[in-house]
Amino acid sequence: MDFIEQKRCQMMAEEIQKNTLINQALFEAFCKIPREIFSPLKAHAYTLNAMPMLASQWISSPLTVAKMTMALDFKDADSVLEIGCGSGYQAAILSCVIRRVFTIERIEDLAKSATKIFRELEIHNINVRFDDGQLGWARYAPYDRILFSAYTKAVPDELFTQLSDEGILVVPLLEDDGKQYITKFIKKGTNIQKQRLEECLFVPVLDGKE
Repeated sequence: MDFIEQKRCQMMAEEIQKNTLINQALFEAFCKIPREIFSPLKAHAYTLNAMPMLASQWISSPLTVAKMTMALDFKDADSVLEIGCGSGYQAAILSCVIRRVFTIERIEDLAKSATKIFRELEIHNINVRFDDGQLGWARYAPYDRILFSAYTKAVPDELFTQLSDEGILVVPLLEDDGKQYITKFIKKGTNIQKQRLEECLFVPVLDGKE
């Protein structure tokens, strides 16, 4: 990153910090990852807005990325599985705070684009898979953390199976009131604890690949 890009990243991180609680590790992650390279609208890359991208998808607001990441309680996590790679920005942020990142994308062009950007940024701890994310990625399970970057009405049982004991799963959940909420699940043996955090807005999880 050049000096101007670094300054923009830092200013954005400071703006995030004014709006929601983030720790120092996550603040530094936002300073380190240039959002511009993931964004189709370069002029607005460092605002706190969500932005449209190809295939009717969106790159999430940095504020939303911050809230979802903090909900993971990532401090002691070694591995994370992301459902819905999209632009790759959320996975890049995760790569700064969790040692191993596995991310699944059902749209092949998005998976290829994100992989290319990770190479350009020399991020080597992200593994990308083109597949239906609702199936998870059993080969590398169990995961300490699982994060959905799209909303769903219910979390597939298969993903709870791939979550380690004491692991945390964070998902935008569509509730009966028609609203989406950032929801945190904590696995304790055969018991799954559920915590509703706050309202959010994501595109839906879809079946299959395209």
